Amino acid sequence: MKRALITGITGQDGSYLAELLLEKGYEVYGIWRRKATIDYGNIAHLRDKVHLIYADMTDPVSLISAMKISQADEVYNLAAQSFVAVSWNTPLSTAEINAVGVTNLLEAIRLVKPDARFYQASTSEMFGLVQEMPQTEKTPFYPRSPYGVAKLYGHWITKNYRESYGMFTCSGILFNHESERRGLEFVTRKISHAAAMISRGKQEFVELGNLDAKRDWGHSKDYVYAMWLMLQQEKPDDFVIATNETRTVREFAEIAFKEAGIDILWQGTGLNETGINQANGNVVVKINPDFFRPADVEVLLGNPAKAETILGWKREISFQELVKRMVQNDLALLDTVTD
Repeated sequence: MKRALITGITGQDGSYLAELLLEKGYEVYGIWRRKATIDYGNIAHLRDKVHLIYADMTDPVSLISAMKISQADEVYNLAAQSFVAVSWNTPLSTAEINAVGVTNLLEAIRLVKPDARFYQASTSEMFGLVQEMPQTEKTPFYPRSPYGVAKLYGHWITKNYRESYGMFTCSGILFNHESERRGLEFVTRKISHAAAMISRGKQEFVELGNLDAKRDWGHSKDYVYAMWLMLQQEKPDDFVIATNETRTVREFAEIAFKEAGIDILWQGTGLNETGINQANGNVVVKINPDFFRPADVEVLLGNPAKAETILGWKREISFQELVKRMVQNDLALLDTVTD
C-alpha cells in the first residue's frame, strides 16, 4: 500500500485528491494547522479514512515530524495562502507560506525520505503580464501579485531540488480551477452563491470587480487527477494543466445567474456597468472599484498539449458544466437550510 502526504488537505483540491488516492488504495495522511476550534473543512466526510497530522509550512521541525510519521511515498504540497487579493495585504506571510514553506517541506523530504516523490502546486498567476498566447511550460513568467511572486519562488525551488539533489520533484502549473467546494472568498463561488441567494429572495445584488478579466477555468476534480499522473511517470517534469479556453468573469456570471433562473441584461460600461434582471428590472450585479487589484492579470490561457501527450490527461468537465454544478450545489445548500 502506497502512502501519501497531502498539505492543505482540508481545502478544495486537497479533499478531491484525498478521495482519489483513497479510491486507488493509498494510505492517506494530511497536514492541518491547530485552531481554536476543530475545522475539517472539505474532508469532514473523510475524517475516519485519513490520518491527520498537526504541522505548519512555516515550522520546519513539524514538517520533518510529519514526514517521519507518514513515511510518505508521495507528497502533494497544496498548502498555500491561496487568495490573490489578500496577498497585497499580507505579502510577508504569503511569502513565508507560499515560498519559504515549499523549501521547508523539500528539506524535510530530503532529510527523512529523499526517494519520496513530490508535487508542487504552481499556478498560472506566475505568468501574470502574459508574454505570449497561449501560455506553455516555456512561456516566460511575469507575476503581478505578491501571491504570484511567492508561488514563482516555490516553482523554481522545486526545480532546483530536482536538479541539485536528483529528487523526484514536479510542478503542476495549474490554471484556474473551481468546484462546489470553492471558498466564498473566491469570485467564482461568490457569484454562484449570490445567484442562488438572489433567486431565492435572500439577497438583492452582488458586487464584483473587473468583469472583463479573462481566465482559463476548469474543475478541481479533473486537475487533481493530473497531479497524481505527474507522480506516476518515469521522470519528473513540470506541466501546464489548463483547458485552452478563456472566459470572462462576465460570462461566468451570465451562466451562473441563468442557471438560477435569472437572465442578465448589461447596462453601462466600466465602473458604471450594472447587471439587470430582465424579468423585473432589478439590479443584480454592481461594480465595486474596491475589488479591482492594484496590478491585475487581464488574461490567462493555457495550452495543456504537453500534459495531454505525455500524461494522457484531458479535462472531462466543461466550463458550462462547472458553473452549473456550482450553482446547483449552492441552491441545494440553501434549500436544505430552509427545509
